[in-house]
Amino acid sequence: MLFSFGGMPGLPEIVILAVVAFVVLVIFGNRLPNVMRNLGKGIVEFKKGARGMTEELERAGEETDGEKVSSPGESSQDD
Repeated sequence: MLFSFGGMPGLPEIVILAVVAFVVLVIFGNRLPNVMRNLGKGIVEFKKGARGMTEELERAGEETDGEKVSSPGESSQDD
């Protein structure tokens, strides 16, 4: 049974994985460094975007903390 849940993979599974890995390296070997470089750049850009969103949300939270929010029952006019 291929990739059974009963523990470590046996010899047939290891051979299949080795053959697939070899074929992938032969076919895509010269493109692999470029793919990994682009993947790394994509991860860096994603982290920059996530950090920017976090900073923007923090700034928005600080702005709303500074404002006085009146409840619907209160009027902001002095009588």
